Amino acid sequence: MGPTNPGDMLSSPTEENAEAVEKNSPAMIFLPSQSTREVLNEMIDATNNGVALTGAAATGSMGPLIGKVEIGELKDSYYFRVSLPGVSMDKREFNCVIRADGKVTIQGILTTGEQIVSNESGVFRMLTQNLGPPGPFTVSLRLPGPVNNQEVKSHLACGFLEAIVKKM
Repeated sequence: MGPTNPGDMLSSPTEENAEAVEKNSPAMIFLPSQSTREVLNEMIDATNNGVALTGAAATGSMGPLIGKVEIGELKDSYYFRVSLPGVSMDKREFNCVIRADGKVTIQGILTTGEQIVSNESGVFRMLTQNLGPPGPFTVSLRLPGPVNNQEVKSHLACGFLEAIVKKM
């Protein structure tokens, strides 16, 4: 089932929809923001390995998880934030270069999306893979103007790279 439009009215799952979801599982289900917990539970129960999205996540404006960028500006500096969920935090595998002309290049390794996940609880065969394939990536962006690339404060945590760069 595809993303809903913001003006869509709430509708309960039909038997036909539930059968289609079962045949094509795992499924991603988009529900209008006014969905009740009961409707959400019914839709999840109708799938074998479903993921349900509601509210802003169901509007279809999510886009790619890796590389969503926000840029802000103060009188003396630029701020940027890049969405990087599942990116290795190992400094040997992550690099961010900021050039004086404002071009930013971010390179790293995406560690999610694998078919088998091992942790202290055991080895899991993943039933859904919605975060993208593991491997190297590059995100490039351009700040609105030239910068002093020697005056940068940055922080990589919780799936985001945030940086403040002084303007020239």
